[in-house]
Amino acid sequence: MIHAPVPRRLGTSELEVPLLALGSWHVYDRMHFEDIVALMRAAVDRGASLFDVGVYAAPGAPPVFTDVLFASAMRAAGIAREEYLLSEKLWVEGWDAEGGFRPQLERALVRVGSERADLVVLGDLRRDDLPLEDIVESLAELHRTGLVRAWGVNNWSAGSVQRLIDIAAATAAPAPAVAQLKYSVSRRSIPDGEPFRRLWDQGLSLEASDVMEGGYLAGKTSTDREVGRDPGGIRQRIIDDVAAFSALAAELGATPAQLAIAFTLTHSATATTLFGASSAAQFEANLGSLELLERVGAGTIRERVEPFWADRGLVDPEGP
Repeated sequence: MIHAPVPRRLGTSELEVPLLALGSWHVYDRMHFEDIVALMRAAVDRGASLFDVGVYAAPGAPPVFTDVLFASAMRAAGIAREEYLLSEKLWVEGWDAEGGFRPQLERALVRVGSERADLVVLGDLRRDDLPLEDIVESLAELHRTGLVRAWGVNNWSAGSVQRLIDIAAATAAPAPAVAQLKYSVSRRSIPDGEPFRRLWDQGLSLEASDVMEGGYLAGKTSTDREVGRDPGGIRQRIIDDVAAFSALAAELGATPAQLAIAFTLTHSATATTLFGASSAAQFEANLGSLELLERVGAGTIRERVEPFWADRGLVDPEGP
């Protein structure tokens, strides 16, 4: 049986996280409830006990209950709060000049049935009028009051992250511990680029996300699921590469999903890799990525997947 490895420290924070973590996206909304329960139980039992349960809902769209389903499934599985780590998304669009991020976080915690989050990740920076000094102070206050243990950002530019780090240093506040970035065999330019390398050298951790491109890199040539943004306009190239990528995985004695996950674990800054699973069996199969990495080796994996790097020269390594 494959077991998850020893947890890794998240950036310069005190929080340790498992190398593999489960994301929500819209997965739970399309699963049978009893299957969610089985998935949660399997993840906790196997050590992949960090759960990202951000709610991805646009104004005017139908309501989403991913986090409510998660909370109910954890209760049904008999999983106590101290057995897992909770990562919440905070959206910069919901920044409150008076209350900071606290009102938004408190609402999210009510929905997920917890008194605290272990990690909060700020969503994409789509505003240029945000007072970054106030944001750092708001997160420092959440840390002081015990509502969060560490924080990070999702798909921010390297320059913006550096500003956050500098502000935190100047004010003796907790610095961002992690950058959650799209990272896969196809999308490598930002995490592997020089601007973020300077941040990794300062102790920032990487949380790899969107590692299977909505399922395409798991070997699927089509999907009716909602898939994330397509920086660089490379999605068709990724789809066209599915057959060759699947063939390489088979040559290495693995599934495409296992190879996709294993690649993200080869980055020296990776603290945790976030992926989705829609059944306990699928989750168990994906754990084979750890065996693949140990058997084949990081250097060989990076060399063999080099032809699938689709965003090279098409995406600015500085990031959004």
